[in-house]
Order: sequence, then C-alpha cells, then structure tokens
Amino acid sequence: MVKALVVDDSKAMRTILHKALKEIGFEILEAANGREALEVIGAERTAVTLILLDWNMPEMDGLELLKRLRRTPEFSSLVVVMITAETELDRISEALEAGANEYVMKPFTKDILAGKIEMTGIHP
Repeated sequence: MVKALVVDDSKAMRTILHKALKEIGFEILEAANGREALEVIGAERTAVTLILLDWNMPEMDGLELLKRLRRTPEFSSLVVVMITAETELDRISEALEAGANEYVMKPFTKDILAGKIEMTGIHP
C-alpha cells in the first residue's frame, strides 16, 4: 500500500485528510509540523511516497519543509501536494517554484484531492 504523510498543525484537518486518503486507498502517517515531518520521513526512509503539506504551521512551516526536501537528494523526488488556505497567486507560484508538485486550496472536496493526487502520477 502507498504511504502518504499528512503534515498539518490542525488535528481536525489531519483527521479530514486521513479519512479522505484512507477512502482513496492510502496508508497514512501524520505530523503536526515540518520538524515532526522530517522525523517521520527520516524514520520511514523510502516508504513515504506522497506528502500532503500545509503551509502555515509552528516550528517549521510547509514552505521551509518543501525547500529542505528538495535540497536533500534522498528526499528530493518525494511528491508534495500543498494543501493550504493560501490562495494568492504569488503564494501559489512561490510553492510551485519551490518544488510543490500540486496545490490544493482549502476548503476542498475528496474528489478535488483525488484528482490532484492523480495528476502527480501516484495511484494507491
């Protein structure tokens, strides 16, 4: 089963994403911020295939985590979908230029999420 890592400081949003991803067919791991995500990714090594990443989080935000992943050869090919309330075109461009594979704006539906994941080429 394909593993996805949900990174969001909101427990409610992690729960929503967990449920949606499970219904789509993923195995799910969770982290509450970028630092926790790095720990999970480091522990899981190549097991994580997809990261669903919020932008605004304490300790390490999503954009900083994305940039670190892209600078680290071992993790640079991970598929990252930003899922955030940041809706300004400048912010979307910034995330895509930093290496996000796709971008989902909150609020979203399970179908929108599934479509964006499918666009990355990942199939559970």
